[in-house]
Amino acid sequence: MVTAGTGGIGLETAIGLAARGFAVTVVGRNVERGARAVERIAAAATGAEPRFVATDLASLGNVRALATQLAAEGPLKVLVNNVGAMFADRQQTVDDIEATFAVNHLSPYLLTELLLDQLRAGAPSRIVNVSSGAIRVAKHTFDAVEPPGGYYGFHWYGRAKLANLAYALDLAERLRDSGVSVFAADPGGAATDMTDGTMRSPKIVSPGLRLMWPLVRRTFEHATAGPASVAARPSIFAATDSSLDGQTGLLIGPKAHPVPAFRGSTDTRTVENVLRLSRQLAPLTERQ
Repeated sequence: MVTAGTGGIGLETAIGLAARGFAVTVVGRNVERGARAVERIAAAATGAEPRFVATDLASLGNVRALATQLAAEGPLKVLVNNVGAMFADRQQTVDDIEATFAVNHLSPYLLTELLLDQLRAGAPSRIVNVSSGAIRVAKHTFDAVEPPGGYYGFHWYGRAKLANLAYALDLAERLRDSGVSVFAADPGGAATDMTDGTMRSPKIVSPGLRLMWPLVRRTFEHATAGPASVAARPSIFAATDSSLDGQTGLLIGPKAHPVPAFRGSTDTRTVENVLRLSRQLAPLTERQ
């Protein structure tokens, strides 16, 4: 299964998995985009027909409903948590949680935790969390869901991705020897709806970087100029490559081979605070 699999890196990941014989389910919000995605995936498929499931993963209730649906369908071999979003202005989800943290971390965290039994049943199986180089500019503080200071979309996106990477690496240790491997994949960057939209606004960076916006924008444009098919290679490699059999807890870099994890992602305090926030804000069962 690939979340946010109807366009960009997620769609190219789904196509790559289908070409390798997987029966692929893609999750997204838009039914029309989902139908077009299934057509493209089916054209590359060498196994069972792909399908689309419509849901908005910004809602934790929807995440729980999706997990319940999938759990009833039996074992799962590969889960690619590709969902991600960056917002120029601060937004709140239906759960009253800041949207950047909710979409980029809490949603994949909750979905993964709820599908662990299905992944164990499908072992050897793999979880792939899509990461980001934006982690390099993130604040490494997780005392609360929102960091101190103003809202800057790119930095908050990086922080949410740091939380998700810290979770993934900790989960890898928790599941070691279970038959379920956990990887993170850094796509490097590509021309997608997110990079062609939100990343064109100076509002997403801190005031200091806004002073250098022409240079920063050119840097963004250069970093995100490549095709999504190339940016999907790390996720496909993490999900399928036989060289990773028996391994876990690795970050796969943009050139589709293991690289050192980003600084701070294995820090004990960071991991503890991320897990505390995750369990507090995204409990496995909905509070009454």
